[in-house]
Amino acid sequence: MDLKNKTVTILGGQRTGMALARLAAHLGGKAKISEKGGENTLPEDFRQWAKQRKVACEFRGHTRAFIEESDVVVLSPGVPHDSGAVSWARKKNILVLGEIEFAFQFCEKPVIAVTGSNGKTTVVTLIHQVLEASGGRSCLCGNIGAPFSGQVLDLGDKDFVVLEISSFQMETVVEPGTPGIRGFKPHVAVILNVNQNHLDRHKDFQEYFDAKKRIFLNQDARDYAVVNAQDQGLKDLAPRLKAQVRFFNAAPLSLPGITPNPNFAVAREVADILGIKDDVCAKVFRDFKGVEHRLELVRQIDGVNFINDSKATTAQAAIWALERLNAPVIMICGGRDKNIDFSVVAPFVRQKVKKMIAIGEARAKLKKTFESVVALEEYATLPDAVSRAREIAQKGDSVLLSPMCTSFDMFANYEERGRCFKELVHNLPAHA
Repeated sequence: MDLKNKTVTILGGQRTGMALARLAAHLGGKAKISEKGGENTLPEDFRQWAKQRKVACEFRGHTRAFIEESDVVVLSPGVPHDSGAVSWARKKNILVLGEIEFAFQFCEKPVIAVTGSNGKTTVVTLIHQVLEASGGRSCLCGNIGAPFSGQVLDLGDKDFVVLEISSFQMETVVEPGTPGIRGFKPHVAVILNVNQNHLDRHKDFQEYFDAKKRIFLNQDARDYAVVNAQDQGLKDLAPRLKAQVRFFNAAPLSLPGITPNPNFAVAREVADILGIKDDVCAKVFRDFKGVEHRLELVRQIDGVNFINDSKATTAQAAIWALERLNAPVIMICGGRDKNIDFSVVAPFVRQKVKKMIAIGEARAKLKKTFESVVALEEYATLPDAVSRAREIAQKGDSVLLSPMCTSFDMFANYEERGRCFKELVHNLPAHA
């Protein structure tokens, strides 16, 4: 794709939008940013860069007047693909791409892409570490933190791109044969699982699943599709895929000293596709300490473990955490609801949780779901919840932040929420 003298309008001005603007400008395009929020939502250093590069910025957007002269409109992940502005751009025959697909136009390295409702960050981290341990060089990016668009021009010394992708980023993947566009085509595409998630954005579960499976859309017989053998929807999909299909499940791993684990299983399957030996995988798995904000032990105070699971934004992620903890648990949950069914967690709460502390916008729904299952208290903020958990926790308890919700009612993202929790815990006094 030649961007020289082309107008590239980016909808969404946060971390991904800023990376897109820099990429478009670097490639000779005329970058423009339309941001829904106010001017103070963009960092000062970026605003200065935009001013120097004469990058037009629209705040309180997205207006038709700002978009109408565009050659390409690129969506940040938070911008719905069927919003009014995007639908209008398509009617005007303006090319609309998502961030992942736009960045892929300029990627010359093979991509390993991972999506799923739960476990994405852990799996891409494992794959990245296995590649590095085998002597390969990997760029880890995408939904895990660093936008693909911010890394794509700096891949000269890399062998692979390992990319974490959300359903939002798959919504705009173009059909095979679209003129002038390389459809997003990972050499290895992985779907870990598909459970209820993001039903505040997708109209129903089928639409969510349809977005996920677009990761396979442009693959061919030279590529690989790795899917969960225990997910019936994915098993049913497999015969219709053009890529070579590989299944994974949790057991048996047949690696000495390695406990059966679905995240290890999928990383090993990808390693096998790439010709990486089992002894490399086994060493990585043995040494793996987990990822930040996912069942992360923050501190033990007077025999009480404080655990940060801020990345658990679904019911299934909370189940995963509770399955790995011994009772009794004091569970802090809540935030902004994604229209998911919390009741599937009830059997695990009944078995493991002695007290639930509900916070944020979803606390009324959480109370309605769980008040007949467990003793429950409501608090407005995370600091209040942590303080209360410290008051009631006894030796042998675990205080678990596993929200089952997004963070956007109180925090910019789950990382900020997790860092806040850790800071609060580190500031708690031990009893004399």
